[in-house]
Amino acid sequence: MTAARELRELSWVREPALWQAVGNTPLLPVELPGGAGRFWLKAEWMNPGGSVKDRAARAILRDALRRGLLSGRRLLDASSGNTGIAYAMLGAAAGVEVTICLPGNASPERRALLEVYGAEVVVTDRLEGTEGASRRARELAGADPARYFYADQYSNPANPQAHRETTGPELWAQTAGRMTHFVAAMGTTGTMMGTGGFLKERNPAVTLVGVQPDSPYHGLEGLKHLASTSEPPALFDPEVPDVIAEIPTELADRSARWLARSSGLLVGWSAGAAVAAAMDILRREPDAHVVAIGCDTGARYLSEPHRWAGP
Repeated sequence: MTAARELRELSWVREPALWQAVGNTPLLPVELPGGAGRFWLKAEWMNPGGSVKDRAARAILRDALRRGLLSGRRLLDASSGNTGIAYAMLGAAAGVEVTICLPGNASPERRALLEVYGAEVVVTDRLEGTEGASRRARELAGADPARYFYADQYSNPANPQAHRETTGPELWAQTAGRMTHFVAAMGTTGTMMGTGGFLKERNPAVTLVGVQPDSPYHGLEGLKHLASTSEPPALFDPEVPDVIAEIPTELADRSARWLARSSGLLVGWSAGAAVAAAMDILRREPDAHVVAIGCDTGARYLSEPHRWAGP
């Protein structure tokens, strides 16, 4: 009996121990200049795979195994890196083989981690970004459906459901329901759709702030400028975010540098964009209670030293 089949036939209690380490990340206070406002960062880089994407990847794998979709097949998906790393790590623990279509502009650290975990990496045109990687994944799945299960994180309902079931309830408990604003960067949009939906059910007055780059041409890996993309995520419901904050790459970089140097918290560029949006809220509403998602660790971007230089 293969590991994947055995896992499918057992209850969730018998899943690999590593899978149970996903979630329940701490909510860390961020010190602000002058002490104005209240700001917390959900430390998603403390998941075992180093990013918020561990949650969606586990939910997608769990659902696929329970439905028998991985029997004799590899999990296939497109990823800018973090979801792919999560698939590869969690899949290695469960005996599931993984193929990731990765845009050529993904950081070297991300590709190296995929390979360390044993994933097959198909590198796609850097200029086509995640949309090009998604097209290549669909081509592979269409050409050989007996070999691949195409997970498609951009349309898989298990993605937002993971956040509805875990991230949202964790934040509600950690803040005792007192947050006024929730901020999340948007790529697949699963974090915003799932967490935001849960929070709105608990308190309709919570303001949901979705963060995206300020133009189609940006340096924020994994994020989408939704208004201009030719393939918007199927998961995205424009009615969920109350506000869309557009953040320039340079401001996201500066915010990530500030956070590392002022608080010792090393986050990536998409988390830097969320921090920038949160700081803007607090400048306008100094009594706000703001929670932002710290998507991943900045250690995945150390091969870009020019972005860490400067004030």
